[in-house]
Amino acid sequence: YRPTFSTDPPSKFPPPLTVNSLTNFGHQSPPMTLMTPPPMDIQFICLLNLILQAEEDEMLVPHSDFAATEGPQPMEVAPAEAANSVDAPTVDDPPSARFTWTIENFSRLNAKKLYSDVFFVGGYKWRVLIFPKGNNVDHLSMYLDVADSSTLPYGWSRYAQFSLAVVNQIHNKFTIRKAVAQTSAKLTPKKILVSTVPGNTQHQFNSRESDWGFTSFMPLSDLYDPSRGYLLNDTCIVEADVTVRKVVDYWSHDSKKETGYVGLKNQGATCYMNSLLQTLYHIPYFRKAVYHMPTTENDMPSGSIPLALQSLFYKLQYSDTSVATKELTKSFGWDTYDSFMQHDVQELNRVLCEKLEDKMKVYGSFVIILEYCYFLMFPTYVTLHFTAQGTVVEGTIQQLFEGHHMNYIECINVDYKSTRKESFYDLQLDVKGCRDVYASFDKYVEVERLEGDNRYHAEQLGLQTDYFKILWNGEIGFALPGIWLYCNLSHNFFIISSKTATLSYTQDAKKGVLFIDFPPVLQLQLKRFEYDFMRDTMVKINDRYEFPLQLDLDREDGKYLSPQADRSVRNLYTLHSVLVHSGGVHGGHYYAYIRPTLSDQWFLEEYSTLNTFKFKFDDERVTKEDMKRALDEQYGGEEELPQANPGFNNSPFKFTKYSNAYMLVYIRESDKEKIICNVDEKDIAEHLRIRLKKEQEEKEQKRKEKAEAHLYTIIKVARDEDLREQIGKDIYFDLVDHDKVRSFRIQKQISFALFKEDVAKELGIPVQYQRFWLWAKRQNHTYRPNRPLTPQEEAQSDLRPISPPEKTKEEILLFFKLYDPLKEELRYPFSLFSSLALKYVGRLFVKGTGKPIEILARLNELAGFAPDEEIELFEEIKFEPNVMCEHIDKKLTFRGSQLEDGDIICFQKPLKAENTETCRYPDVPAFLEYVHNRQVVRFRALEKPKEDEFSLELSKLNNYDDVVERLAHHLHLDDPSKIRLTSHNCYSQQPKPQPIKYRGVEHLSDMLAHYNQMNPLKRLLAFVSFLSFCFCFAQTSDILYYEVLDIPLPELQGLKTLKVAFHHATKDEVVIHTIRLPKQSTVGDVISDLKTKVELSHRDAELRLLEVFYHKIYKIFPLNEKIENINDQYWTLRAEEV
Repeated sequence: YRPTFSTDPPSKFPPPLTVNSLTNFGHQSPPMTLMTPPPMDIQFICLLNLILQAEEDEMLVPHSDFAATEGPQPMEVAPAEAANSVDAPTVDDPPSARFTWTIENFSRLNAKKLYSDVFFVGGYKWRVLIFPKGNNVDHLSMYLDVADSSTLPYGWSRYAQFSLAVVNQIHNKFTIRKAVAQTSAKLTPKKILVSTVPGNTQHQFNSRESDWGFTSFMPLSDLYDPSRGYLLNDTCIVEADVTVRKVVDYWSHDSKKETGYVGLKNQGATCYMNSLLQTLYHIPYFRKAVYHMPTTENDMPSGSIPLALQSLFYKLQYSDTSVATKELTKSFGWDTYDSFMQHDVQELNRVLCEKLEDKMKVYGSFVIILEYCYFLMFPTYVTLHFTAQGTVVEGTIQQLFEGHHMNYIECINVDYKSTRKESFYDLQLDVKGCRDVYASFDKYVEVERLEGDNRYHAEQLGLQTDYFKILWNGEIGFALPGIWLYCNLSHNFFIISSKTATLSYTQDAKKGVLFIDFPPVLQLQLKRFEYDFMRDTMVKINDRYEFPLQLDLDREDGKYLSPQADRSVRNLYTLHSVLVHSGGVHGGHYYAYIRPTLSDQWFLEEYSTLNTFKFKFDDERVTKEDMKRALDEQYGGEEELPQANPGFNNSPFKFTKYSNAYMLVYIRESDKEKIICNVDEKDIAEHLRIRLKKEQEEKEQKRKEKAEAHLYTIIKVARDEDLREQIGKDIYFDLVDHDKVRSFRIQKQISFALFKEDVAKELGIPVQYQRFWLWAKRQNHTYRPNRPLTPQEEAQSDLRPISPPEKTKEEILLFFKLYDPLKEELRYPFSLFSSLALKYVGRLFVKGTGKPIEILARLNELAGFAPDEEIELFEEIKFEPNVMCEHIDKKLTFRGSQLEDGDIICFQKPLKAENTETCRYPDVPAFLEYVHNRQVVRFRALEKPKEDEFSLELSKLNNYDDVVERLAHHLHLDDPSKIRLTSHNCYSQQPKPQPIKYRGVEHLSDMLAHYNQMNPLKRLLAFVSFLSFCFCFAQTSDILYYEVLDIPLPELQGLKTLKVAFHHATKDEVVIHTIRLPKQSTVGDVISDLKTKVELSHRDAELRLLEVFYHKIYKIFPLNEKIENINDQYWTLRAEEV
């Protein structure tokens, strides 16, 4: 089903011209520009650039009248003589209502369309729109319309279900009520077929679709037939049933309004972090401790984890919209790439708590004391004092999350027991093989028996005996009386020393873990991911795993507790939050179910409190969820689909639930009052409140401006001063950078005269001296002044749009730039120089029938030349994709040279013969070509790939020799051939593995391009799309790496360089040697060269060359193998004695 819309007719008179209207001038050649020349004796000019708002292109058209035919049709709107059975809205406006509209004298209506009175449903204004004679069809057309759509703010929307009806006044059962079900909708490009399946039409009303309904509701022949009963006594009765729905929409859902809480924005793959942060935030005692951490007003959130977390928690508590986490991740030291990588939640939790724990411990201040000598009058001693102070929140992390357990080993046959106390901040519980949390705890404290080969070595129960330290054949070993170890009796050995030691006996024992104490906040990490040795990969465990609302760790007489545990502490815990992972081992989504306050209703009955809500924190969206969804559906496991045919013996279909809990947070019942405490503004440092309130006010101001953006427009004003400041510095082509000129944000309904007063106040230009020109985008993508506003347009008090008069062709506005090729030579070879080779000198009005030769004296005056100086003229036409700059014949008229308003003329002195050959860019076209292709390259030393060393201004058309010559000149090298360049990898942000070969590229642009070759399928698609079959994507960098060689690069390229690690036969040290030989050399040549550089164990020792990868020998090179094919970039070459 696709309804059509009706359109209001154009008024007989155009609407008043406001600043808003001015933005519509440029629809034929957007974006338009306003511009007006001042009197000739005024030395400035105002250029107005109107930035067209997005909403201007999306004009409010609530419906379309042209369902069957195209093109505008004249319409009239006459007042309707109709009675409506709806009064003014009540205070408690119902979400559903029926509106009845009685239309008298129906057959005598002359209006093309007719609106009902406004009625209220769900707090919104509605009305019914009908076309009595049809909306260009032979059917009655009827729509439900948003009555106040023209006055609603930008971005409004509302969702409703509705049905429309024409009542049969003879037999009610024949009333035509149309409500279309989505499944039975049929539509064609020109015709809409409507089914009368029971149900309601559902629609999201917005500025583009402010009405919705039926173009072909019922045939007009049936409507006007008195015997049918639809038109009785020339009266028609129309009904509309409307139900307003509140839909939880990702974009329109107000989490703060619906739940009282706000979410966190996802930076790309930070949903796992968001769920953890929401959990920690909703532990009020932890939040209060974070607020009390010492920070100063000079700290920056991006460099301080405590301040970033304080800022984040404050915004979560007081903000009305979702909160960004970029400052916090920056304080972690993450870059943008890290934010798109999923990290381990447990590791993040531990690292974050460790950082906060350190900040909570101690802070101090350094005091430097200078002791003066009164005779010498200068400090003779400097004393540095550090004053340490404990914070008020020191130990909070331990108090909340730290528990202790005892690892023990107890011998079975002897009286011996070894214990070790350890602390924990979270517990990792097994999921596989365990049905619930209790089963995991049973497995955690399960006793392991150490028997057989796994018996326990109890050193304290061993025997005392002597042993000898011996030296045999140059190696050290040990021997016991009567048993010689590491010794061959055929060789001599020497006793170095003798000692007495304890020999340990192995004992059967049992090993286990018992808990000494549990923390107030118990964090349980469920081991949903584990390594599968059979498949040699990580897998996710989606088995069903239950967790209770109340966790009693004192069950079965405290079987989890050690004898040292304090039994007076009741270890009864209440579930606070459930962190969920939805997906697989390679990725997924994280969110959390959290109970911010632990109320008594939580414990009424485990499965009967469906009216008890948890809150689901899913990144930016927070919603209320019932207990079943928050708990039962997060157990994981499998679920059976209902059988389609229960009468048949069908086996049920089961599917795996990939959404399940991976972390649980419990709060001890006895500590609930302490942990779920009140946190208000007095817990927040004053400097933090001031800073964050200011940020909130700025954010609110931006939000308000965005909400009111449809009422305002942006006008940018450029003057001659802007052209002078920018041409030759920031820009070279066109006239001005529109992003850097003065902007005015004004209401669209303001008169243009008031706007001129604002310009006069801001820029100091009297109103009477202002003239504004429209700035237009030409077909060649350049922006030039197009035409001035006429006096009639500027004089309108309401600025009504009128047809622009024919502009006289007598005068043409031209802009002039001066080029000095000698100043360009002064800049070379430096990238920045104060003298400008090209600059803006002014603008002139010329007659179209005049000739350039007539204004040469005036141009010489603008340039500061002698009146009779010979100059050459060039027209700057365009610069994208290629530069187009043509010589102007001074004998032709301006019209003959096809010059018009806004064109740019560049002029220069012709070069003398002695300067022609030495000047790199002798004329304007050559210089503009250079500017178009110039490239600032950042050079980095290859051994320091992260540091920019210097920058050079080059041309993309420079060849290999040009680049290395400029680089050698900067490095003060005599021989440019000793420089080797390496390109930059745009994806890894590292140097490419292979350097650029000598003269291996044609231009600088090839050195900077990083190509991503298409796979075969994409090549085929490109070919089908009439693109190049070998098309590839290129990303351009501005970084090159260099290294200075000891020999010329052409000579080096004929050699093969290998790095060989030599391992001495008796020494532990390893020395890396660089071997450089001709590429046709063999491994034998490498060994021969290496023998001259290393110390051998004896003169006749032989060497061999090995290929090693990750400490494993893969190959022994034969002596006759060519070294040209050996790759030592990823493999390690090892040399050793045979």
